[in-house]
Amino acid sequence: MPHHPVHEYDVLVIGAGGAGLRAAIEASSAGVKVGVVSKSLLGKAHTVMAEGGIAAALANTDTRDDWRVHFSDTMRGGQYVNNWRMAEIHAKEAPDRVRELEAWGALFDRTPDGRILQRNFGGHRYPRLAHVGDRTGLEMIRTLQDHGIHKGIGFHMETTMLTLLQDAGRVIGAFGYERERGRFQIFHAKAVVLATGGIGRAFKITSNSWEYTGDGHSLAYHAGAALIDMEFVQFHPTGMIWPPGGRGILVTEAVRGEGGILLNKDGRRFMFDDIPPAYRNQTADNEEEGWRYTQGDKNARRPPELLTRDHVARCIVREVRQGRGSPHGGVFLDVSWIKAKLPNAAEHIKKKLPSMYHQFKQLADVDITREPMEVGPTTHYVMGGVRVDAETQMSDVPGLFAAGECAAGINGANRLGGNSLSDLLVFGKRAGEHAAAYAKANGAGQINNAQIEKAERAAMEPFERNSAVNPYQVQEQLQDMMQDLVGIVRREEEMLCALDRLRELRAQAAQVVVPGNREYNNGWHTALDLDNLFTVSEAITRAALERRECRGAQFRDDYPEKDSTYGAISFLIRKAADGSMQVSREPIPELRPDLKQIIEEFK
Repeated sequence: MPHHPVHEYDVLVIGAGGAGLRAAIEASSAGVKVGVVSKSLLGKAHTVMAEGGIAAALANTDTRDDWRVHFSDTMRGGQYVNNWRMAEIHAKEAPDRVRELEAWGALFDRTPDGRILQRNFGGHRYPRLAHVGDRTGLEMIRTLQDHGIHKGIGFHMETTMLTLLQDAGRVIGAFGYERERGRFQIFHAKAVVLATGGIGRAFKITSNSWEYTGDGHSLAYHAGAALIDMEFVQFHPTGMIWPPGGRGILVTEAVRGEGGILLNKDGRRFMFDDIPPAYRNQTADNEEEGWRYTQGDKNARRPPELLTRDHVARCIVREVRQGRGSPHGGVFLDVSWIKAKLPNAAEHIKKKLPSMYHQFKQLADVDITREPMEVGPTTHYVMGGVRVDAETQMSDVPGLFAAGECAAGINGANRLGGNSLSDLLVFGKRAGEHAAAYAKANGAGQINNAQIEKAERAAMEPFERNSAVNPYQVQEQLQDMMQDLVGIVRREEEMLCALDRLRELRAQAAQVVVPGNREYNNGWHTALDLDNLFTVSEAITRAALERRECRGAQFRDDYPEKDSTYGAISFLIRKAADGSMQVSREPIPELRPDLKQIIEEFK
């Protein structure tokens, strides 16, 4: 055995956000020894940036809501390429997971009679998001951490995984390093749960924090697991545009859920110009009706600002490209207009959107109770990830499970706001439950020393080179290229160019040099993240090339229509024997008759 510390667990969870913590809690409750590895500090998971709420059909605000409507909304939002079984499980189990979180101490906003309050969000037919002002994700993490700390779970903070360990075709742990001192660590486990989040740092403008470099996607891919739906990258329509230091920071959809409207430079509410046929009978055609909807009028229709995120993002891009954008290349989001509707509008906004008020006041010197915000699309979420079994969350590599954003299936072509937090709870629980069962049924497996030595040599190479290639420059070039060539609007010739650039940048990355030593060395960390970024960038580009249509978050300017041929298939990404990336088509199983009837009922 190489001379590195070895940590022994039954279940190892990589990632300490909502999905990872929920998986760890469930596995520990099953009586197995659980370890959690966090790339950053505990409590800093990107889940805290999910501000708007948790989607669950509690029917507290509108009694017409139930799991069938939630399921139908999720499938329609995902353009019907979702894993329908996952969408069904999610819609059915989300209410129980929210009530469970409440029982563990989560302090939700309340209705006058004391029930959990729910707000409107884009793509949801009824008010469905349980929330804590605009700090819901923070409250979720606080609650899960407070509950999980009593479970005897081992936590390893600021530790990054470099490779998954395998024996006889199954995953038996992971190998990585402790970021502060640079010391390598071995984690030996009977089952591994990936809960590493997304890939936003592959793009220049993103709401994602520095940790989101596609680690789980890449770890699974190199271990032989299939990735699916990687072409579907969600660009949240509202991120900060100004100042430059805040560019991309999320502006929660809750602003629009509380009455915020989108305006171009001429002060025109442009979202009324383009309402998709499928949503016309649910969308208001005037300002007054849209306002009444946000205030809970059950007879009113939703404002166009609450259409699905992919549609709103494209409408904003259209306004900017046609010269009607704001001074800094976005549009205006105005919630201050409600002062004409509410006598205490300023206090109402501060109460409902406290984080947004302070964010704009401190970063942009904008008082959102008095003036509009400048916003524009920002890379926010990837619908694609590890292909998992709907019931157990296990990948097609035995012993390897995934949950949350690094798993795929539930969201299809486009995620509805709020579904991410309930997804974390529902499938984090299932991943932990079934990983524990797998660990009880299987031995620990034998660690392959050669695999560890190979990973260690590769990690140390940047210290041994004599080139002048800087890892930060390679990362910046990659982000610029992905933003420009594989962003919101895509074309074949641009994506082919992106593949060529990826090959060039990979060659540069093979020569990056890092000065100094392993201790406190951010340059080394950046160099080691590059392979993950290249893996997910290539997967996104190749899948987007193959899907020759517009569907959900995939917008092909050269194939501007939806093609029914692609409505029955998903694209799988696998690592071939020669190391190349392969794309294949997989038919989507036919919808179960009872679920098909539900969709028809709520169309």
